Amino acid sequence: MLTRRSMMLASIAAGVTMNSRTVLAKAAQPATPVNFDIPAGACDCHTHIHPDPAKFPFFAGRVYTPELASPEEMTALHKAIKMERVVIVTPSIYGPDNSATLFGMAARGATARGVAVIDDKTSEADLDAMGKAGIRGIRLNLATGGVNDPTVGRPRFSAAVERIKARGWHVQLFTSLPMITAIKDLVLASPVPVVFDHFGGAQAALGVGQPGFADLVELVKSGKAHVKISGAYRASKVGPDYADCTPLAQALIAANADRIVWGTDWPHPDSVTPAGKQISDVTPLFQIDDGQLLNQLPVWTPDAAVRKKILVDNPARLYGF
Repeated sequence: MLTRRSMMLASIAAGVTMNSRTVLAKAAQPATPVNFDIPAGACDCHTHIHPDPAKFPFFAGRVYTPELASPEEMTALHKAIKMERVVIVTPSIYGPDNSATLFGMAARGATARGVAVIDDKTSEADLDAMGKAGIRGIRLNLATGGVNDPTVGRPRFSAAVERIKARGWHVQLFTSLPMITAIKDLVLASPVPVVFDHFGGAQAALGVGQPGFADLVELVKSGKAHVKISGAYRASKVGPDYADCTPLAQALIAANADRIVWGTDWPHPDSVTPAGKQISDVTPLFQIDDGQLLNQLPVWTPDAAVRKKILVDNPARLYGF
């Protein structure tokens, strides 16, 4: 069962300052030491930064409001779990404003890369500037807010590919297995790499036979898609080890270990505003032990050489480290 911190008493509207007297909670830090050798250059391929909204306002159209999470807290996390590199992803709470992500990347320096969210107003000059700052892909969020219609997903995916195909970037999707099935032909034909977040939206309780998982495995096997074996707590409700994710992870790794990357999903936002609360009310971050989650990797793949691919080689190639 997920352990969640107590709800903060204060609620905020977009752009309202959250000062230190109000923000008392902290993003999760690992309680469990890493129990295997982490290779040099290891990368956490999925994190978010939530700085002070007085400086980095939330998107008015968001569907939840998270607690804050700073670059300093992220650095402490990575020191504890021995991750030298990081990929910071713009979450839905900022819409197409990537300022918070770029702030986090700048704070981290040369060991950071990013994945941005764009829209029709994002200019080529904006993309040029983001590329120089270390952005290496754009994210389509077809999950948060319930975007699950293929007639919406297919053109959005195609438009994203067109925007970035000349840049050597990739398209990252936070979506579901039914959507992956619906866009499978587009992914197979894509001229750019495609990356699926969080086990591709598979649900651990349904196992490897669940509808759509075979399509995800086929895309990975073909080399046309990467999958982040990240956010195991999103796929499973059986904590704290989320052991029922093991068959999913093992099937994906067996399909093509060169197309698998790992990530924490720190600071573990809960993207569902609780019933009876307003979207502007602060929804607590999940308290996930990332040390315990990272220690699942040797269970998923006992081969140290394969773990090096997942933690070092694949991210270096995909994100240009």
